[in-house]
Amino acid sequence: MTQLTPTRRSRRLSNPKAATQAIREKRCIASGEVKDEAELIRLVIGPGDEVFPDIAAKLPGRGIWVSADRTAVETAARKGLFNRSAGRAVKVPDGLADMIEAQLTARALSLLGLARRAGEVALGFDAARIALKAGRPAWRIEAIDGAEDGRTKLDRLTQAAWGEIPVAGGFTAEQLGEALGRGSVVHGVLTGGSQVRAFGVTMGKLQGFRPPAS
Repeated sequence: MTQLTPTRRSRRLSNPKAATQAIREKRCIASGEVKDEAELIRLVIGPGDEVFPDIAAKLPGRGIWVSADRTAVETAARKGLFNRSAGRAVKVPDGLADMIEAQLTARALSLLGLARRAGEVALGFDAARIALKAGRPAWRIEAIDGAEDGRTKLDRLTQAAWGEIPVAGGFTAEQLGEALGRGSVVHGVLTGGSQVRAFGVTMGKLQGFRPPAS
């Protein structure tokens, strides 16, 4: 499955206007590496001194940053690095990495729902096929439990027309249907729009918490 790669500061932006925008970077508490926020998860200390994921990075308070990677989160928890970063003893919930994955999944589906309401998602095999012929898509959406035949046909059409296009393939048909206002959704195309960047960043982070096959 192809995923978008977040842009690091070391890769200079070719767009002069975009280059004037400051790229925000933070240090991962697990590796010590400074990264673009698009590659990190923000966590905050909530009530009861418990570590809580802040997926949208909007909650008040001092943030603790860790790479968007299951191993990094589990390493930070095991080595007490959240305590060190907070400067005091904090409570790390069991299954923190699973909690982050669930919240990233919910955010990705919510962004698709917003795009759907804005008319920026084509749903169903026929609509996806038409959208792929009409213009270069931002993302393809394929339910993880969908039939292989339909996906293969759309794979071939996409490759012939546009080459590599990222595929969001880690959601069930039921999950997609609930987010997109249908009983179930197997095939879809995110054609463009205001949610594309946030969706790409979220999917990039989510990839770090899922097995490679998803």
